[in-house]
Amino acid sequence: MKAKEIREMQSDELIVKLNDLKQELFNLRFSHTTGQLNNPMQMVACKKDIARIKTILRERETQAK
Repeated sequence: MKAKEIREMQSDELIVKLNDLKQELFNLRFSHTTGQLNNPMQMVACKKDIARIKTILRERETQAK
């Protein structure tokens, strides 16, 4: 997911997407531990998406003040 796409989303949508990504990361970690994960780079991509969303939410929070 690109930062441009994230910036176009509403804050409520971002919070929902953030929760979904956290759940996905949990599932990826579980799969990795059990040896069922084929591509460990999925975890890295998921973490980066979470960080992008958190960054943009924080930017919006500071602009609102």
